[in-house]
Amino acid sequence: MTADHQDFPWWLVVFALLALTLAAVIAVNDLYTQVFLVVVKGIGVTIGVTLAAFTLATALGLLIALAGLSGNIVLRQVARFYVELIRGIPILVLLFYIAFVGAPGLVALWNWALSPLIENGWLSALQVRDVSLLWRAVIALTIGYAAFIAEIFRAGFQSVDEGQIEAAKALGLHRFQRFRLVVLPQAMRTILPPLSNDFVSMVKDSSLVSVLGVMDITQAAKIYAAGSFRFFETYSITAYIYLLLTISLSLALRRVEQALRKRSER
Repeated sequence: MTADHQDFPWWLVVFALLALTLAAVIAVNDLYTQVFLVVVKGIGVTIGVTLAAFTLATALGLLIALAGLSGNIVLRQVARFYVELIRGIPILVLLFYIAFVGAPGLVALWNWALSPLIENGWLSALQVRDVSLLWRAVIALTIGYAAFIAEIFRAGFQSVDEGQIEAAKALGLHRFQRFRLVVLPQAMRTILPPLSNDFVSMVKDSSLVSVLGVMDITQAAKIYAAGSFRFFETYSITAYIYLLLTISLSLALRRVEQALRKRSER
């Protein structure tokens, strides 16, 4: 048997058949149609939370990784402290902590810092309710995932051969030029696969925002199931929607990785 036949994605064929079968059931069965139309209303929030949190987490993770590799021992220690601390806390616990401890604390700090302006009537005092639960969830996911993404960036940057960096120094490139022109392009081949995996994971972990009452796919399913007692139908549809999102996203990101790999080999 040739390698091409061995590597044929039969799993994808099976998944596509199952997905089409369930799509047909949703189309012809009124109950499944109703459940689908209710649950799918949360897809916009799920995608929005994922994109916002992952973008912020990637930016924060990059900064933490650069701090961890800097020549300043204070920055290195602070970055390592952040990574080890946050990686040791479950995302769900972090979500509750940011939502019900961190947000009120930041509001109190904000009001204290601007108290002269508030007392003079130039500004209104910020209330905890002014910070939406949606953004508390985004901030919690950002803080949680930034620690893991920082390690991905760190490993990618350290995978670049030291000789390449020395050659860039010999050419007179300063630190930022070496990073932008030499380190980052080569490191991306190492960084992209695990970073893509974290993106897919965040789509799934975004379901945790439902514990705060944010109306994502999971929260919409919980509310419908609690009112109708149609748990099998509701959570089957919910799993189906998440699988469509994650597998489609995984396939798209794999194509991007292959395209980048081919471009780098030219």
